[in-house]
This record gives sequence, C-alpha cells and structure tokens, in this order.
Amino acid sequence: MKAKILALLREREEYVSGQELCQRFGVSRTAVWKAIGQLKKEGYCIEAVKNRGYLLVPEEEVYGRHELESRMDTDWAGRPVFYYDELASTNLQAKLDAENGAGEGTLIVADMQTAGRGRKGKGWSSPAGTNVYFTLILKPDYDVEQASMVTLVMGMAVAEGIRATCGVDARIKWPNDIVAGGRKLCGMLAEMSVEREFIHYVVVGVGINVKEQVFPEEIADTATSLWQECGRKVSRGQLIVNVMKAFEARYKVFCSRRSLSGLVEEYNGMLVNKNREVRVLDPKGEFRGVSRGINEKGELLVELEDGSVTAVYAGEVSVRGVYGYV
Repeated sequence: MKAKILALLREREEYVSGQELCQRFGVSRTAVWKAIGQLKKEGYCIEAVKNRGYLLVPEEEVYGRHELESRMDTDWAGRPVFYYDELASTNLQAKLDAENGAGEGTLIVADMQTAGRGRKGKGWSSPAGTNVYFTLILKPDYDVEQASMVTLVMGMAVAEGIRATCGVDARIKWPNDIVAGGRKLCGMLAEMSVEREFIHYVVVGVGINVKEQVFPEEIADTATSLWQECGRKVSRGQLIVNVMKAFEARYKVFCSRRSLSGLVEEYNGMLVNKNREVRVLDPKGEFRGVSRGINEKGELLVELEDGSVTAVYAGEVSVRGVYGYV
C-alpha cells in the first residue's frame, strides 16, 4: 500500500485528503496514518495539514523498494522488486532467488555491491549512493543458443531508458556496452542455468554509472557517467523504470520471433561503430574490418579488406575502435 500511496501523491502534486486515500485503497485512517509515518521514516518529506490532507514535497530522491514500485508501470518486467542497501552481487542474489522459485520479471536492485563482476570475471566498481545496479530474472522457453541474444535486447533497452530519462545520446558498442561521448556508461552480464538443453533461468545484470564520481585508474580514460554527460541530477529510480519498460516491449518482439529479426534495424541505428573500422580481438588472431551492423542472430557483420563479410559471435571476442575504445 505504501507504494500506491506514494504513486498517488507524486501524481497529484497537491494535497490529497486522508478520506480519499482511505476510500481509494479500502483501508482505515489509522492504516493510512501508519503508512505515511513509515514513508517519512524512509526519508520522504510528506506534509500533513489538517482539513487538507497529505502533500509529497519533492526533495532529494529516496532510493528504495517503495520508490521503484511506486514508479513501475510495466506489465511484468520489474515485478516484484527486491531492494538491498548492500549485496555481494545482484546477479548472485538473483540466481539464488531463481533457484528458490522467483518468477520471471523479478528485479533485484542494490545500492552497493561488494563483489560486482563484469565480463570475463573482471571486477565492477560498485560504490554506494552513486550508480544503478540491478539484475532481472527471466524464465524463458526458447533454445539455449538464442539466450545469448538477450543481452543485446537489454542493451537496446538501457540505451533507450537513458535517453528517455535524461536525454543523453546513449549508444551501443557491440554487443552490449552502452557509451556516450566515446566513453562507457554501462556494462552488463548475463548468466543462465541449463540442464540438458533446458533453460531453468537467465539472469541479466546491469550496472549504469549515474552520479559524478572518480573512476578507478584502470578505467578512468574510458568511463563516464550520466552526470558528466548531461550535467544534472538523474533519478536512479526513474531510470530503472524506463529501462524495464523499454526491455519489456523489445523482449516481446524477440520472444515472438525467437531471433533479433524484428529488432535488427533499431539495434543498428543505435550501434556507435556501424560503418566504422574496428579491430576484432579474437583469441585465434586479431583482424580488422568495417562494422556493417548485426544480423538476426546478434552476430556482428565485419567487412574485410577483400570485400568478404564475416559474422563475429560475441563469446570470447571483443571489438574495439582502431584508434580507441570505440
């Protein structure tokens, strides 16, 4: 009920009477009073004036479960939300929850991670009060080989969510790094549990740099944040909600076709290195070519010097610009 009260107060932007809240949610005045008191303890500034009701005063964002639930306007993605002040890793928690029966759409959010991980086991800096860290649980019925495309769908959703939240021109560096101004804003990590070609679950973890911060030395030249790109505060709660909404719409298209065929054009429109020369860092040997976008399998099509085109599968392969990160 607290999330519903919060959503109504935010929507109205004016005093809402206690009587209306009672009637709207079918509870007593005492229950409303207790809910308002709990929201105040969580950090919300809510004015209570006799004969007028309650008013939510916009101040510094309160980041937590009720904030996210009160903003969420999806059908299933991000429902329910489990919020933690601190976790070792949202992916680790999501896998544990998925093993214990958490359903599709469950969202794990943390303010801080003590053991955040990126691709190839690399650490992911996850300080408190600064960025967005979340993992979405999926329970798909498609084939194992199709699961790798989910991160590309999430990449599109994150780029769109960022644009909708703060107007930053976020783009994708294949397969799923999100960049702005040539620097990395976001990374993600998908993991799954498979038994005899049956997928028990897929978890997709996302980390987005939001507030002004000093990055670790090893990534200082390639990382950026939304604050640095737009120069103003960004609501972490609204950002997550916008990403969930964008993901839900695109994931529906992906599942209906079991490929990226319905999303290729949109993805390629977001691809920062399309039609640019790239270096493909393959364990079998590095080579160069011109990126021509992805195919319906999510593979990057690279045109070689002789005019032939090779399809690059993400796996252990990385792509970099010839003269820098992108």
